[in-house]
Amino acid sequence: MQEGQADPGLYDFSPYRDRPPFSWPDGKKVAVWVSPNLEYYEIDPPANPHRKSWAKPHPDVVGYAHRDHANRVGHWRMADVMSKHGFPGSVSLSVALCQHHPEVVADANERGWEFFSHGIYNTRYSYGMDEAQERAIIEDSIRTVREATGQTIRGWLAPALTHTPRTLDLIAQYGLDYTCDLYHDDQPQRVNTASGDLISMPYSLEVNDHYGFFIYNMSPREYARTLIRQYERLAAEPSGTVMCIPLHSYLIGQPHRIGAFEEVLRHIAADGRAWITRSGDIADAWRAVHTGEPAA
Repeated sequence: MQEGQADPGLYDFSPYRDRPPFSWPDGKKVAVWVSPNLEYYEIDPPANPHRKSWAKPHPDVVGYAHRDHANRVGHWRMADVMSKHGFPGSVSLSVALCQHHPEVVADANERGWEFFSHGIYNTRYSYGMDEAQERAIIEDSIRTVREATGQTIRGWLAPALTHTPRTLDLIAQYGLDYTCDLYHDDQPQRVNTASGDLISMPYSLEVNDHYGFFIYNMSPREYARTLIRQYERLAAEPSGTVMCIPLHSYLIGQPHRIGAFEEVLRHIAADGRAWITRSGDIADAWRAVHTGEPAA
């Protein structure tokens, strides 16, 4: 029989049922973090030979303007609802937003939200990049976010979820300590890198609003019910789990969707089993249990 492709060795295999149980701070059952994608899309980006930036020929006025609703309107509506119910954001940031719309970044920072990098633009992909180009993006991300917010980024979500074989090794080398690019588990897990100390932070495609509305064609109420089912199952399991709610405010911040989403936040906040927190805090708490390192 012909052998299949070798395991890439990104992480070790760890069966869920064999792991020792643990709890989050104060005995909470599930760590819930909300990840608003604060993004910037170019109307006519440079062409990448491996993937088109827009479905239509450039410039895609419709695609650009639809997504621009996020920074003009959707962010403020989404952020106010999150703040009302005590949910901080952990921002997947297109760092060019710091120059294009600094008001949005400043608002998130004032709310106490955490920032991690989602690349420079969400219309520029990692496919085909050489090492020098990829290092430049990481260095730009660290520098730009620090100058705009005073924060030093700890996490990474590749631009438009595009990677090279060296991405995880490079971000670990630069001192980042979690990646959101692996969707393989409902708990943080250690990532195998050449240097550094990188863990995977459970993100989600399944309950990402982009997938909910664009891929699965859910109504706002169906999407809200899906989030509640996700939460209830994770909160009922015996060991500490993580629920991420990835959002794009040009989607969830639409007037006809925001009400159903607010019901989800109200449900989770009132339940009592959730540790409502930020991604970096989850990384610290997991390390404190699994490595004995004190939480930051």
